[in-house]
Amino acid sequence: MHLRHALRVATFVPALTGGALLIPALTGGATLAAQGASPYVPLGHWTMPYVEHLIAAGVIVDPTPLTRPLRRTDLLRALQAVDTLQVSLATATTLHRLEGALASGPGGPGGPHVRVEGGVGAAAANYARRDALAAIDSTGPRRSGPGHGTVSADLDLGLVTSHVVAVTHLQVDTRLKYDPDWFGKKDRAIAGRTAEGYLSAQWKVGEMFFGRLDRNWGPGGIQGLLLSANPYGLDHFALSIGTPKVQLQAIATQLDDRRDTSGVVHRFMVQHRLLLAPGRWSIALWEGSVLSGPGRSFEPWYLNVLNAGILEQWNNGGNVNSFVGLDFERRGEVTLFGQLMLDDIQVDRAGATDKKPLSYAFTAGAQGALGGAAAAWHVWYTRVTNLTYRNEDSLQVPLYHFLGTGRNFADYDQVTVTVGLLPRAGLLLTPELTFVRQGEGDPRQPHPPVAAYPTTATIFEGVVERTLRAALSGTLAVSERWSVGFDAGVHRITNFQHVNGDTRTRLLGSVKLSYRFRGEGALP
Repeated sequence: MHLRHALRVATFVPALTGGALLIPALTGGATLAAQGASPYVPLGHWTMPYVEHLIAAGVIVDPTPLTRPLRRTDLLRALQAVDTLQVSLATATTLHRLEGALASGPGGPGGPHVRVEGGVGAAAANYARRDALAAIDSTGPRRSGPGHGTVSADLDLGLVTSHVVAVTHLQVDTRLKYDPDWFGKKDRAIAGRTAEGYLSAQWKVGEMFFGRLDRNWGPGGIQGLLLSANPYGLDHFALSIGTPKVQLQAIATQLDDRRDTSGVVHRFMVQHRLLLAPGRWSIALWEGSVLSGPGRSFEPWYLNVLNAGILEQWNNGGNVNSFVGLDFERRGEVTLFGQLMLDDIQVDRAGATDKKPLSYAFTAGAQGALGGAAAAWHVWYTRVTNLTYRNEDSLQVPLYHFLGTGRNFADYDQVTVTVGLLPRAGLLLTPELTFVRQGEGDPRQPHPPVAAYPTTATIFEGVVERTLRAALSGTLAVSERWSVGFDAGVHRITNFQHVNGDTRTRLLGSVKLSYRFRGEGALP
């Protein structure tokens, strides 16, 4: 977020005086009953692939279902609760390695302290994007970007007191300047960014947050439909109230400014969620609103976490793009999960405007152990229709620097099957098979006029591009300091770039070597 954006967002804070309930926020899934404040484990942290695998295999209990990232203390408790005598040697050794990376060092402080982490890495890939499945075409939304050898370095500084956490995580990475998704400077030898930077005040039944942190609402390991880690650097305000079993969450942010014939258009987004976790079930009801307009500010009736945004739109006659959704998960030997989002559902089909194609998205899947605690399977299906995320006002789209705040694509469906294997300590292998059908619709395109509704497809506009991906990815944590990661896939693409009969085969691969260090000390 540019400084001028941050300053403009800050102007709506005074409107929230009179109670913290008026400050939209989000826990990121913290277990609020925990004593003492704790930093979050970033979604890109090297431990997270192991954590998601162990959750899917039933080895550890998910500390905060349907919500990421995890707090460090919550994750440590989940790891330490495992009876290592009941799991394989490879699993037990991996658990100890994860605990060692997340816990305080020998003699480390239990009270207020400062933590320093960092690392360096070298990588090579024949594509530049973060997601290999998004690197299909040479042009267009799924363009891969050029292949390169790259180097990176990062420094993560954290200060923790009894109720407050302050974190800043600085990165330099030459890959960024080749990534089609990166909106920052690309004309320098080394590109840099602040991956995380936040202040979090935490109590037994609540949290207040401001800053930058990748988040995901929905099933773990799958991009959320409206809130995910897809955009780079989404600064936001956040608050949660409640216990781990009943929790009110929200997030409020300013999206990037755009221009139209009227001049500069300010854009904002707010999301609210009620999370219920009575037992094996976790259910979340949520809504989102995207606002825009020349000179527009963030109206307090949308900021109020106890208001329903869609009702405020109806009653105030507001110009807003509204979304409603449901997340669910039932844990067991086979864990079932899903997410549903409704964007624009027409019930009355009387007038011309009522013939707009349905706009919705959903994900459904399951996961479980495979023959033992060291293996797990994961299967899911997702669909996002043609006009999902788009609105009659083309600036009221949940995009941040042209990246979706949830999914980056629309007009597609996808089925993915993965198997996670832990054949030896620290070695996680994940074979994958994915099939994607992609129409020509895209959330960055203008909304069609009313006259075009009858000829606009609900899903799969134009020529459908089909991609079959067979891949193997893996991570080897040799120790808490050294790790190697790789991804190798074959993409068989039919109707390449939406041209009938053009079939291509692409080989995509990447490899990265990383060295990590950390230290910790008590505050004076």
